[in-house]
Amino acid sequence: MGNSSGYRVREVRGFDELERTIDWKQGLAISIGVPLLILPSIGYFTGWLWAFAIIAWGLSVLQGFAQNLAYSELATAFPDASGIPGYAQAVFKNPENTRTYDMGKLIGGFSAWGYWFAWNPILAIFSILVGSYLHGLIPGLAAVFTEFQLSLMAGATIFGGLIAVNYRGLYSGAILGYILAFLSLAPLMVLSLAPFFTGDFELANITGAWLPADWSWDAAHVLILLGVLAMAEWSACGWEAAVIYGPEYRNPGADIPKALFICGGICLVVYVLVQTVVTGVLGVEGILEDTVSPLLGVAKKTFGPRGVLITIVMLLASMVLAIQTAYLGSARAMHSMAREGNLPRVFGKLNAHGTPVVAMVAIALFNMVMISFKTPTAILGASVIGYICTNGISLFAYVKIKRDPYFASLDRSFRAPAGWKTVALTFGLLNLPLYFIGVVYLNSLEIGWRSTWVGLLVMALYVPLWIYSQHETAADRYRS
Repeated sequence: MGNSSGYRVREVRGFDELERTIDWKQGLAISIGVPLLILPSIGYFTGWLWAFAIIAWGLSVLQGFAQNLAYSELATAFPDASGIPGYAQAVFKNPENTRTYDMGKLIGGFSAWGYWFAWNPILAIFSILVGSYLHGLIPGLAAVFTEFQLSLMAGATIFGGLIAVNYRGLYSGAILGYILAFLSLAPLMVLSLAPFFTGDFELANITGAWLPADWSWDAAHVLILLGVLAMAEWSACGWEAAVIYGPEYRNPGADIPKALFICGGICLVVYVLVQTVVTGVLGVEGILEDTVSPLLGVAKKTFGPRGVLITIVMLLASMVLAIQTAYLGSARAMHSMAREGNLPRVFGKLNAHGTPVVAMVAIALFNMVMISFKTPTAILGASVIGYICTNGISLFAYVKIKRDPYFASLDRSFRAPAGWKTVALTFGLLNLPLYFIGVVYLNSLEIGWRSTWVGLLVMALYVPLWIYSQHETAADRYRS
């Protein structure tokens, strides 16, 4: 079915499938919210690692390059799979299975569910931050509404607006991405470079505070570092979002690597530069005085009150852009799972323009509940568990296709360097179990066990949904 957005929808095995109608530039425009995921974590990382947070961000982006080389090969081997949620489902399922339950299919679906849970709470995290900014900056609103109420209203408005914008297809979201990227990344780069010319950047703020005074390389601090790196992976490796639109690229073999690694290059610059500048201008103590929005302190010191106003506009635009990136990615993860029979089929429904509206509404409702946590760190601590699981399992999927003769005949227009299965296995084991142990330990120190239990509960919720889906599929098979 044709439409003005350029999308056409076709029916395959009872599910609507998207035609290949975007190129790397549109994929990049939608994924470009990932570099902005550093914003809510600047103060958090500084609190644990001081200036060493700069190194942590850089290492994490480089980890993203290592992992995404594997994902790029998977993307061309499975061009109809929706990013890393789709790869594990394609690799681990048994195509000859006729039983109701296939454990390989469960593992693949569990990985996709972890991806959905990793991206999903970004909507709640940034809605809370928008509510916090509005409450602190507009006295009239603060006199009438609580910060929590403003967060709920911000979430409902942004979620509803993004559903409306993307209702007619991914192309509209790409246009919005271009606009928001200009409003957010351009001021962010100006703000990050200006202190070097105004003299507000002081290198001594970094070299004199590399690590906390009580830091030692014992088991407890190694676990803390692993936990912080797991948190960093959730942000700085998130540019794999560019592959989630694999079934929608016109030429996935060329478009996916290009969109992926350009976004990765931008992330490497932004993550290292922003943390370096904020630390160099404010110092560790200055950042810890305002862990929520230290960029406002940089703007005020560098440009005065007008700089603060521009920074606020930039922050709000960046939050909406990050929400859109997460929203579209998590909605396509749900569509992918439903298409593979790993979630109830209702989540695989697309409207006439190729948009998974049912999934988007479900995600909006889930995040309205998550906003009740009121603390972005608590939500992040829970969702990181999902991201660790999906990266670990997806990297093991890459190892499997390199070792299993069954996959040897798959066409691959892009191949990772020779021996990359060992690299993928190493990072898979870093995620599971090392990062998992680290983030559970870090959560227990920072915010108790609440985040860990919520993360485990949401991940466990997948099992009854999967069982229901298998019976739904079996019933369809019986009727046919």
